[in-house]
Amino acid sequence: MTTTSPDAGSIPIFLLKTKSTPHDGYEEFFSATKLAGHDLALTFVPVLEHTLLEPGLDTVRQLLRSRRINDTGDEGTYGGMIFTSQRAVEAFASLVAEGPPSPTDDTTWPSLSTTPIYTVGPATTRALRSIPSTPPLQIHGSETGNGEALAGYMLTHYLPSAPKPRPPLLFLVGDNRRDIIPKTLMSDSLPATERIQVDELEVYGTTTQSSFPTAFASALSSSSSAKTRWVVVFSPTGCEAALRELGLLDEDTGRVKTGERGGGCGIRRGRRQTYVATIGPTTRDYLRREFGFEADVCAEVPSPEGVGGAIGRFMVGLE
Repeated sequence: MTTTSPDAGSIPIFLLKTKSTPHDGYEEFFSATKLAGHDLALTFVPVLEHTLLEPGLDTVRQLLRSRRINDTGDEGTYGGMIFTSQRAVEAFASLVAEGPPSPTDDTTWPSLSTTPIYTVGPATTRALRSIPSTPPLQIHGSETGNGEALAGYMLTHYLPSAPKPRPPLLFLVGDNRRDIIPKTLMSDSLPATERIQVDELEVYGTTTQSSFPTAFASALSSSSSAKTRWVVVFSPTGCEAALRELGLLDEDTGRVKTGERGGGCGIRRGRRQTYVATIGPTTRDYLRREFGFEADVCAEVPSPEGVGGAIGRFMVGLE
């Protein structure tokens, strides 16, 4: 658990995620932001534990070393790559850091300078841009914000002048992911010549950290004197444990207790008010469907600015 030093009167914000390395966009954004005139005390509470999967990594390693990820359209090559998670970027970055198979390839490694790299949001884009490449990686789609929009963007943007069907795309993923991108790009509703083959390759696995409930309870306890605090939920994983530590779940039904359903009212305990924000509609809808809980705000864009903007507008409405 990582915490910024709180000042008196600051608003605690608990980010239920692992702090990204080498830079975390949420830390950078919220450390320079005030809410309703208050400084913010940021705490990262890791929910998920990620493990790199060597079989998938080795496949990517061999593709990079044999230069079979390029925009030439040659048989047996991938014409581009897709990233929708920072963990996938970190896995890819570890392979790039291993270096080329031959010292003579140093100046062009990882040899992707003209290959389109697609990403779903600004955080993933920042992570990709930190990977050394001369010239820089050609990154597209960061403004799309979600997988469905990115898939639509790729249908028109990806190698439009290449012979049809276009070369397949390599999608680096974890063991838990949505399938909206491959479903959209390979949909039977598209003309056969417009479909784009997407090969998903698992490069990391995800489990819930056993220490999360204890760490989150400790974080909440340390902020018990704050009048206002925020919890930001980034994925369905860990939602149940988070709601339980907030004292919201009925142990008999597994759903939120009557009178604790959120939805702009927050969670009041004495003089303290705790509000819940979600990174996007997937997590918001999961809380609603599985537990009957309505988050107070949902970010329109899954980014530090999106989360901060949603919380800021909500706080202004309370004044």
